[in-house]
Amino acid sequence: MTSSHYDLILVGGGLSASLIALALQKKRPEIRLAIIDAGERFGGNHTWSSFASDLDAEGHALVAPLIAHRWPENQIRFPSVSRAFDVGYQSATSERLHAAITRTLPAEGRFLATPVVATTPTSVTLADQRTLTANAVIDARGQKISDHLELGFQKFVGLEVEFAGPHGLKGPIIMDATVDQHDGYRFVYVLPFTPTTALIEDTYYADGPVLDRAAVAARVHAYAAAQGWQIVRTLREEDGVLPIAIDGDIEAHLAAFPPGIAPVGMSAALFHPVTGYSFPDAVRLALHIADLPDLSGAAIDRAVRSYATDRWNERGFYRLLNKMLFKVAEPQLRWKVLQRFYTLRPSLVGRFYAGHSTTYDKMRILTGKPPVPFWKAVRLVMKDI
Repeated sequence: MTSSHYDLILVGGGLSASLIALALQKKRPEIRLAIIDAGERFGGNHTWSSFASDLDAEGHALVAPLIAHRWPENQIRFPSVSRAFDVGYQSATSERLHAAITRTLPAEGRFLATPVVATTPTSVTLADQRTLTANAVIDARGQKISDHLELGFQKFVGLEVEFAGPHGLKGPIIMDATVDQHDGYRFVYVLPFTPTTALIEDTYYADGPVLDRAAVAARVHAYAAAQGWQIVRTLREEDGVLPIAIDGDIEAHLAAFPPGIAPVGMSAALFHPVTGYSFPDAVRLALHIADLPDLSGAAIDRAVRSYATDRWNERGFYRLLNKMLFKVAEPQLRWKVLQRFYTLRPSLVGRFYAGHSTTYDKMRILTGKPPVPFWKAVRLVMKDI
């Protein structure tokens, strides 16, 4: 049995862990890191998107090597509202994330196809019975079922495809809800990567996590055909079931993780409660950890749990909106809630996505003709006061 020692071991090689590693390498290059993943590639098979306004200058600098595509505008489509937003949008890819990690971290700190069987605050045991020791261990192995969080689900199947000719899009379609509604609120999301290629995701805000991949993939093909796009080949596929936060006890949720080992990313409920976007939160947490004066396991654990609790407590308004969406609006009419939202000012929409809604923003979102049954919504709000 061999043993190796590191200042910090990241268990899991997805988005959050990789960004923490990149931030530490950039700001604290003296730190000896290890990042371990059971898969064949850091970052898996994902596309992560965000609005340009979601990140500050330091965040943009950190993720610049990961961004594969940028657009100056985006659009939404609903039955009664279609509009374009002159707001930058960008997408990072797992291919670029993997390349950044392999380029930045020394080989002795990178472990792929390496399952982990046990962790302690100062050690990680691998499936081949090697033990790596560390001053700190972070658990970044993704979201876990929790008895302490009430969740809805955003689930999708995405196909990156090549068309026979140009698709004609200038920027992403963030939501196209003009499609038939299935399994809750359905919309199609389109990222035009080149003039003749795009990622098309058929997405659902649903009560349950079950995803019929074959049926949803068939709807992607049907959507493309309805737009007049002839698919000549599929370049890549991805799918996911993301949490949408409705309610819960964040302190009890975090207490279920072993003390001394910081849970990060989706495990720490660090995602936008309404949109499910995790990329901005992962960037902010990575920079927060890299700036900590004490990088001992206990200090990182305290800081991360405090950070996750603060973010959860700040976002009660967004969870209230989810309660209205999932508990008040009829599933087949949930699109009306989102349609009304997108009639508001672009600056308000931008702050919403960034998780920085002002008091005025919140009042504006909740006032006006309600797209959900009024008294049922009032009773729901009063219950939480």
